[in-house]
Amino acid sequence: MSTAELIDQIMAEEAKFVFRAFSEAEALEIGMALVATARVEGAPVVIDIRTSDRTLFHAALPGSAPDNDEWARRKSNTTLRYHKSSLAIGEAMRQKGRVPGPEIGIDQMNFSHHGGSFPVRVAGTGVVAAITVSGLAQTEDHGMIVKVLKDYLKG
Repeated sequence: MSTAELIDQIMAEEAKFVFRAFSEAEALEIGMALVATARVEGAPVVIDIRTSDRTLFHAALPGSAPDNDEWARRKSNTTLRYHKSSLAIGEAMRQKGRVPGPEIGIDQMNFSHHGGSFPVRVAGTGVVAAITVSGLAQTEDHGMIVKVLKDYLKG
C-alpha cells in the first residue's frame, strides 16, 4: 500500500468512527475492550485514553515498559493538537519529506508522529479525546484501536 493510499484509508476510518457522545463511561468500555483484545493477542502494550487535560483510562499490560507510557503521552499530544490520528500525521509528514521538529514548533519530547493514537470525534462537537496504544509496531498499535472501534461503534 502506498503512503497516499494509507493516508486515504486512515482518513476514511476517522470519518467512519464518529461518536454520538463520549464520557468517562465510554472511555472505560473502550479501554477495557482494548485490554481484552491485547490480552488475547498477548500484546505488551500501554493503553491510554485522555482529553487535553485529563486521563480517562490507563492500563499497562505485562511486558510493556515505562517508555511505552511516554510514547503514549507523546502520540496522544499529537492527536489532540492536530485532531487527526498520529499515524496520519506521520505519514503525511513523511510524504512531504518533513520531520516534525522545532522549525515547525514541535518539541519531540512532547509530540510523536508515530502511529497508535486515534481521535475521538463527537458528531457536532469535534475531537474531544485521544485513544492511544503503545508497544507494537505503529501500524499494529493503530490497527488494534481501529479493530476495537469497529466493534464498539458497529462500523
